[in-house]
Amino acid sequence: MISSVSAIRDRFPALQRVHEGKTVAYFDGPGGTQVPASVAGAVSDYLLRHNANTHWGFPTSAETDAVVAGARAAMADFLDGSPDEIVFGPNMTTLTFHVARALGRRFPPGSEIVVTELDHRANVDPWLDMARMWNFEVRTVPFRSDTGTLELSDFESVVNSRTRLIAVGGASNALGSVNDVEAVSAIARRHDSLLFVDAVHSTPHLPVSVEVLGCDLLACSPYKFYGPHVGVLWGRRDLLEELDAPRLQPAGEHAPERLETGTLNHEGIAGTLAAVEFLASLDSSSGERHARLGRVMQELHHRGDQLASRMWQGLSAIEGVRVFGPAAGTAPRTPTVSFVVDGVVSAEVSRRLASEHAVFCSYGDFYASDVTKRLGVEVTGLVRAGAACYTDFEEVDRLIDGVSAVARSAGSRSP
Repeated sequence: MISSVSAIRDRFPALQRVHEGKTVAYFDGPGGTQVPASVAGAVSDYLLRHNANTHWGFPTSAETDAVVAGARAAMADFLDGSPDEIVFGPNMTTLTFHVARALGRRFPPGSEIVVTELDHRANVDPWLDMARMWNFEVRTVPFRSDTGTLELSDFESVVNSRTRLIAVGGASNALGSVNDVEAVSAIARRHDSLLFVDAVHSTPHLPVSVEVLGCDLLACSPYKFYGPHVGVLWGRRDLLEELDAPRLQPAGEHAPERLETGTLNHEGIAGTLAAVEFLASLDSSSGERHARLGRVMQELHHRGDQLASRMWQGLSAIEGVRVFGPAAGTAPRTPTVSFVVDGVVSAEVSRRLASEHAVFCSYGDFYASDVTKRLGVEVTGLVRAGAACYTDFEEVDRLIDGVSAVARSAGSRSP
């Protein structure tokens, strides 16, 4: 049995925060979720009782080795991979730049790279940088501005025999669209291309299996699924072993350590292990962690669909509010809804939601600048509301009421 939302909420101290006399409703999860007490405790416990560097002969060093190994095993269970395929780094962006440099060294002259307009710049700019460095060509798959989705036919039209890598997101951090990565993988295989998946926005909301997706490399961020600020890269072990990644001469020669530069964020890795354990603990059965995680993520995805439908229907019904991305029930999506209030810039909407309703929403382009440009809101920006495992329907209704109040006041000021 999966924990109820109320039981989950009890594990997050941040949910007790009061702002302007009201309990805070956090809808900023797509930019970073709140953490349960167990994650903060794991970070504190590591720093206070086990803090040391790795691979030495005294207890705290051995304990650090065990923490890192445990976190690799946990992330392997979470992503359906193997522990020796889990690479840690400071964040997804840094890891992607690192991998792009290594891949660029192996691709032949005349190679082509495929990116999409729907992606976060962290899954675009590292590949553009690689292309500039080695004079490769970059082709871009557009997204449909009316639905916020990618069309497979557009991949078919740009992928060819010179394509060496396709970079695609598991889901859009700006619009909540879920991409058909398995179908893109099939296209990549037909053209002998590698597939890199930015799963930063999909891993908090969907069951993610690298085996099912059929990708070669996948990156995610534990701070988007209740952990600390750490980056994680999964890669096929044979590919990791082959990559000519920049590294120090005495560093480990084999995967995954050969992709890790410098001393890692051990306390963050301890918190990452705790974040995965937190998710697994939401299933009260005594089965293996991998199976429990699968059931939990499936149930959280189901709950997220319900929250997304409530947000979409409530926000789209408000006069003067425009909601973007796939309409609830028409296509797979995460519980992340972006919108604008006509006549009010996104920063002001966010400020008023916080000050008047204690609803915390992010605003801007969320580093998905091609999206806001195509939607024509690059100046005013989007307001983004993202539900998490701790979000309940009362908070969604408070969000809708708050946006409605902002829209009404904007309408009353119109001539």
